[in-house]
Amino acid sequence: MSFKDMVAADNVNVFLDTQHFADEYTIKYDGITYHGVKCVVSKLKEKDRTTTMRDHAQGLYMVSGTIHFNVDDLNGIEPEKGGKILIGDGSFMERYYVAQSSCTMKMVRLELEALDE
Repeated sequence: MSFKDMVAADNVNVFLDTQHFADEYTIKYDGITYHGVKCVVSKLKEKDRTTTMRDHAQGLYMVSGTIHFNVDDLNGIEPEKGGKILIGDGSFMERYYVAQSSCTMKMVRLELEALDE
């Protein structure tokens, strides 16, 4: 077993363990719904968003965060930068845009952004 194989196994067995670090979410991406995806979600941050001269909307904030999950939980599909993804408990889903996407040793890391009031 190679080092990369051992790290990939640790990602699934330790980092994505629902008794310690991860929680199960429902993810909808590209029209397909995936239930029971073990994810580690970083604390979502809310900050003032950048506005332009023509943008007069007030009370909107940029929400950003990071999510990690096993690529096999989405049948090998890695969400692409700029794509829309819905994440939630199945009954309530939050819509995000994928700001950054990477996959290393079967672990997908997405940086997410959304607008919130």
